[in-house]
Amino acid sequence: MPLHLNTQDDLEEAIHALVKLDPRLKAVFELTGMPALRRRQPGFAGLAAIVSGQQLSTASAAAIWGRVSAAFDPFDHDALRRARADRLGRLGLSAAKIKTLKGVARELAGGRLNLEVLANEDADAAHNTLTALHGIGPWTADVYLLFCLGHGDAWPAGDLAVQEAVKIGLGLKTRPTAKEMAPLAEPWRPMRGAAAHLWWSYYRVLKKREGVIGGQNRRP
Repeated sequence: MPLHLNTQDDLEEAIHALVKLDPRLKAVFELTGMPALRRRQPGFAGLAAIVSGQQLSTASAAAIWGRVSAAFDPFDHDALRRARADRLGRLGLSAAKIKTLKGVARELAGGRLNLEVLANEDADAAHNTLTALHGIGPWTADVYLLFCLGHGDAWPAGDLAVQEAVKIGLGLKTRPTAKEMAPLAEPWRPMRGAAAHLWWSYYRVLKKREGVIGGQNRRP
């Protein structure tokens, strides 16, 4: 059974275990303090919110998702599956995002996808299930697993903020690629999701020192 980060206590227990497991994280933790657990809505709505906000600023993503979620009562995969594409477009969704969301909705309606069971699957297997869906990339899959399902071993290897934090925190010469991030995180299994929370916090500390909070991928 995978570790679940459902409460702040869950995260704190995992962070303390990580610091004991890997002494390199002690200095990082001393700078960041205990990260705060963040959770998003689970199910189709949570995944739809992440997809809707891809490649957008935080403000734009929130505005579009506010319109989309308010347009359906209730908001579920069947409602979106039946919605006309032109209506969704007027709410602010791009054609690519509409195609992705309708594809996921069809998989759920057909019983070929069950998002709830992913929380109890191996993180890599759950990641592969999601990325097999049209339009769901690695970052979206990992953010969904970590923040919507509380999967304690989800590892957002493609997140630029985490990559930069790992580079500086571990004293690497260059920022690791997503492929290179996988072996770097092996020592933190089965708590890679908790490690991601720590690295995001470290990134924010670094950027505050520089007077800038940013990055290509927004903090989920």
